[in-house]
Amino acid sequence: MSAAKSKKSSTPVVSSGIVGLPTAQCAWCDHHFGADDNYLSGRVRCATCGVATTSPWPSDAQLSEAYEGWYRPAGGRFSGLGDAVLRRTRAALARRLDRVLPPGPVLDVGAGDGTLVKAFVRQGREVVGLEPYASGPHIRATELDDISGDWSAVIFWHSLEHLRRPASALRHAADLVVPGGLLVVAVPNATSLQARIFGNRWLALDLPRHLVHLSPEALLSKIESLGFRVERMSYVRGGQVLFGWVHGIVSTLPGHPDLYAAIRRSEARQAYQSPARRGYALAAATLALPPAAVAAAIEVAVRSGGTIYVQARREAKPEQITAREARKLWRRPTASILERHSFCPSQRGLRLPTAPSHDFWP
Repeated sequence: MSAAKSKKSSTPVVSSGIVGLPTAQCAWCDHHFGADDNYLSGRVRCATCGVATTSPWPSDAQLSEAYEGWYRPAGGRFSGLGDAVLRRTRAALARRLDRVLPPGPVLDVGAGDGTLVKAFVRQGREVVGLEPYASGPHIRATELDDISGDWSAVIFWHSLEHLRRPASALRHAADLVVPGGLLVVAVPNATSLQARIFGNRWLALDLPRHLVHLSPEALLSKIESLGFRVERMSYVRGGQVLFGWVHGIVSTLPGHPDLYAAIRRSEARQAYQSPARRGYALAAATLALPPAAVAAAIEVAVRSGGTIYVQARREAKPEQITAREARKLWRRPTASILERHSFCPSQRGLRLPTAPSHDFWP
């Protein structure tokens, strides 16, 4: 590395209120950044894997501040029908997955306020949600690395991008999924049309909470390398596609109104927003909706939507596991979920490579 580059790397930088040294290593592939990597505002794009890592890298204290009470208050985040819409979409996701999953419990990594967890409970599924900033009867403030056992599905619903070691998290999750089970991931698409057009004002950039900024190619490659067959990939099911365009268009107007803050409850805003400014953002959103709908349809059609949804199944080769062994895995005694799935480090799990197979849906 050149002296100039070393000097640059030792100079503190500021992004989204975070002050620190530039990130030195890719959070996805562990490549050490150098002269060939792309240094952007608030992130560095890796020349090896194409994934961007937030820079500066926030400390634990800085992240805790970014997730403090306003981010997800007990009374809900959104005004109007926002929270109700989230409950309906999560309920639909739980119903659809419940139909295609083998028997067994579901692990929701980054469960947020537990909306998806509650939806699975209503389906009669045993479920555990991992979330350090929430609590509830099915929520555990436990690290993924401390989870073991056999799970019919592990879900990262807009949570993988929040993790410090996302690739390692996927590897551990792969070890937890039983043969025939699913790995489900929804993340923002950092190479989408809206991400490229709106740049630093893109809704899903969300610095410093989003620590890694993924492309479809990087995510698919990693999931398939873990022995999963991708059976569904969508640029719609991950949500936020239309709203991402509306938010981006509004943010380009004079004064750069923040639509996301405008639709949140007053107690769920990081900073005060006057009624006039909130009204300005909401009125602008109404006018932006038609062109945003057209733009969203175009980016989905060209497979460059604002989010990526991947549903991948772990399959065993016939010589590696028999039907009888599979039934033994899925038919457990009626002990409680916490008795059957110990919260301790696990070394179990056999990765079973299969040929890639894609059934792409919009």
